[in-house]
Amino acid sequence: MSRWKAPQLIGVAALLVAASAPISANAAPPATPRTTLPAGPVNPGFETGDLTGWTVTEGTAFGAGAVSSADTYWGGPFHHRGRHHLWGHAAAGDDATGSVRSSSFAAPSRISFLVGGGWDPERLYVALVRDSDGKRLLQQTGPEDEAYIRILWDTSPWRGQAVHLEVVDRKTGGWGHLNLDDVRVGDAAARDDNGLTFRTLGQANQPTQERDHAADPLRPQFHYTPYQGWINDPNGVIQWRGRHHLFSQYYPDAPKWGPMHWAHAEGPDAVHWRELPVALTPPPRATPTDNSGVFSGSAVDDDGTLTVAYTKFTDTGAHPGATPETVAVATSTDGVTFTPGTEVITQAPPGSSAGFRDPKLFRDPLDGRWKMVVGSGDGGRGKVQLYASDDLRTWTYTGVLTEGDGTTGAMWECPDLFELDGKWVLLYSTNEGGRSLQRYAVGSYDGSRFTAERHGVLDGGGDVYAAQSYRDDAGRRLMSAWMSDWNVKEPTRVGGWAGAQSLHRELFLTAGGRLGQRPVAAADSLAAGRPVTVEDRTVSGDWRIGRGDTVRLKAVVDLARTTGDTVTLRLKASAAEATVLRYRKSTGTLTLDTTDSGYGTRATYSTQVEPTADSTLALDIFVDRSSVEVFTGDGAALTARVYPRYRESDAVEFVADGGDRIRLRSAGLTRLGSSVLPD
Repeated sequence: MSRWKAPQLIGVAALLVAASAPISANAAPPATPRTTLPAGPVNPGFETGDLTGWTVTEGTAFGAGAVSSADTYWGGPFHHRGRHHLWGHAAAGDDATGSVRSSSFAAPSRISFLVGGGWDPERLYVALVRDSDGKRLLQQTGPEDEAYIRILWDTSPWRGQAVHLEVVDRKTGGWGHLNLDDVRVGDAAARDDNGLTFRTLGQANQPTQERDHAADPLRPQFHYTPYQGWINDPNGVIQWRGRHHLFSQYYPDAPKWGPMHWAHAEGPDAVHWRELPVALTPPPRATPTDNSGVFSGSAVDDDGTLTVAYTKFTDTGAHPGATPETVAVATSTDGVTFTPGTEVITQAPPGSSAGFRDPKLFRDPLDGRWKMVVGSGDGGRGKVQLYASDDLRTWTYTGVLTEGDGTTGAMWECPDLFELDGKWVLLYSTNEGGRSLQRYAVGSYDGSRFTAERHGVLDGGGDVYAAQSYRDDAGRRLMSAWMSDWNVKEPTRVGGWAGAQSLHRELFLTAGGRLGQRPVAAADSLAAGRPVTVEDRTVSGDWRIGRGDTVRLKAVVDLARTTGDTVTLRLKASAAEATVLRYRKSTGTLTLDTTDSGYGTRATYSTQVEPTADSTLALDIFVDRSSVEVFTGDGAALTARVYPRYRESDAVEFVADGGDRIRLRSAGLTRLGSSVLPD
């Protein structure tokens, strides 16, 4: 974008791929092909069980024990090929450094390989090196995960020249290692043994001044993502002067968490977004490891002034004796440029040992005053603190709004309290037993205490967290959430970015008193072409309604006329992988299974769907390049990030097994376009 200025990031990206300039600029003058050179490196998959064909050129990171036959690590399977692979952690751990190079070979038109291990483009990378002058032609760091990701390079500019691969580890400490396996050359580089085509990850996905959001085959096209860098919690969601604003926790210099900024986007309809300059920035680092920054918060309209409250986080490792979490306020009169933040709450109240963060502002209709809820916890029980103010600057501590019983996490993050359909609703985010959950409670509020009458999980999938809502000009309660969590894999790190925000959703209370959600109505404007539609169709066996990386499926299943107990859909499907959605009639359980979805987290998620009077199941499913969001007619939802390995993994199929039949009252599949607005 024209305002996108991140010199550090551009430098890092240039290390990820040495071809930020036109790729031909890296090529030496054509050389006479050396016919004696082999077509690829010796022992490309380390199937000899040792470093045969590879030479250790430095250090101890790749000693004799680096070639491993381990199938799994602490987080699951490696997904390597064959029996062996080069595991950079196996020989000497994270603190060892060193490098190893392959035998020389004639550069083919394409090279692909599997890479795992840490992310650090300056100190951890696989490089293609030209023999004649030692020039690194291309290089790629890891995904900060042991599980392997397939990288595909176009090496045609150097075809026939003598080259070799080099694996470099100059990083110590956590994630100070790199993994390599299954080097492929020529036609085999792009096509798997099953005949399917690998998605092009790595080379095609690095930043350009033009911000090509379409280049990366895993980048969502109608969800907000950072062009490069990292995002997590949505912040400051608001409609202000008619435009919808979306701020996000943001670290521009790497695709992982770091000193937090606030990214900023705005648009006309809560679906399409135009990037704006970074709204809030942290202070300069006092030490190289100082992670002080601008944590999560919210926004309100204060008589025409856009006012945001946020957590000012101070890293006490770099600033001994400082208060780690306080509340600050900043303002803007143009919706773009913000004043420096001013601290308005300098100390957490007693009983906040687990934390004190994520202030959410609202105007209390009971007394007309400004109120602020802040996430906290103590003694293993999450809680929400409440403050009151007349001017958004001077705040009085009111007390504990509500707290848990110890079963819903020790710290409640990102609280949000609002009135909806005659009830009060509290949103809060928890980490429980290694899983991140977006919880809610429905109940009553008397101006100082919230009393829950019903509890629930807002989205049964694995990738909705830190939800934040606002009331728009039409009176709707809209919500967005971080479409990820703290435990998931982030394969997109190999492209230099990580994180996405969910579709905006409209919240409502169901007839049964649950908190329901539906996609915001403006999502209809994403349609890019005429839908494929059917009416009153019976499905026997497998039936493909269509395909596409960015599609919306709306279907109404007649459960009474569907034989068998299970309705199955395969999303982002090919012969080798799919994300599977199943509804079981006998239990009312809707399940989203990502076990065979490709890269990323392998899990099964579920939610309950309330039966309808006419015995139908209404589904509204949004499929983006690396996400699936499922909504039901009764307001239930399942969301998951999924990362297919193959280009062919884009089919949408109904499956009726064992002679059973699925009866569809209607079904429609529509291709969706991009949500990115020009600058």
